[in-house]
Amino acid sequence: MTLSDRVALVAGATRGAGRGIAVELGAAGAVVYCTGRTTRAQRSEYDRAETIEDTADLVTAAGGTGIAVPTDHLDPGAVATLVDRIEGEHGRLDVLVNDIWGGELMVEWETPVWEHDLANGLRTLRLAIDTHLVTAHHALRLLSRTPGGLVVEVTDGTAEYNAENYRLNVYYDLAKIAPIRLARSWAHELRAHGGTAVAVTPGWLRSEMMLEHFGVTEDTWRDACERVPHFAISETPRFVGRGIAALAADPDRHRWNGRSTSSGELGRVYALDDLDGSRPDAWRYVVEVQDAGRPADVTGYR
Repeated sequence: MTLSDRVALVAGATRGAGRGIAVELGAAGAVVYCTGRTTRAQRSEYDRAETIEDTADLVTAAGGTGIAVPTDHLDPGAVATLVDRIEGEHGRLDVLVNDIWGGELMVEWETPVWEHDLANGLRTLRLAIDTHLVTAHHALRLLSRTPGGLVVEVTDGTAEYNAENYRLNVYYDLAKIAPIRLARSWAHELRAHGGTAVAVTPGWLRSEMMLEHFGVTEDTWRDACERVPHFAISETPRFVGRGIAALAADPDRHRWNGRSTSSGELGRVYALDDLDGSRPDAWRYVVEVQDAGRPADVTGYR
């Protein structure tokens, strides 16, 4: 699998799934523009240590070319400047990954709309939806010029799961359904240009924030299973990254156009493993074990 002739933009690459996706695109040889609001000089409201420069360095170390570009994806002018830079430096864009999110600090879990802070809820939707629209408006102009382009909308939950399950509160529910619908929209609009658009969800992600929340590290993550047994199905951000890199390298990727899929399904289709050699299928596990009220047991699911 090689992407040595491809140029990718991972919008929202500071940490979590975005970082894992950027690194795996780099491991396949791509040039990867890594964007976000936290740099070594300035932090976003998350006030965390991860930076886009760190992500770009990891991309380069993996075998690609990582380029960090500080970008607020709610600022149309900043996104236009970013895309102009990509066009000026490479003349093309082959892969766009819309992974912009940023709502964890504002979402009030399991809170009805009349009790949830309205400003925080609306800000969450702006970060989760408006950013994707702004980025698509500018980036798809360039991506559509070269047949074979790929757009990935990263979300939480498959179309099937989100259609049947209310996702924690109204703002989060809308935020995670919207990218699935956006992928279908991009699939329709790019079809005449030979492009492909897919919505992809990771499983239960062992992101930097999740590991910190449970007080564990990537080396000790299994300790969290004593308190949260279903965490046993969790996966690294690199697993969904490997799936998206395989999708980008697939000459027949248009068969995925408009679909919603998961890291687990991509792992099965492309025979991919996580960093520990396992192949977690989190969403099948969630439905058949966790939501079914069965005891935690990942046998047959990773």
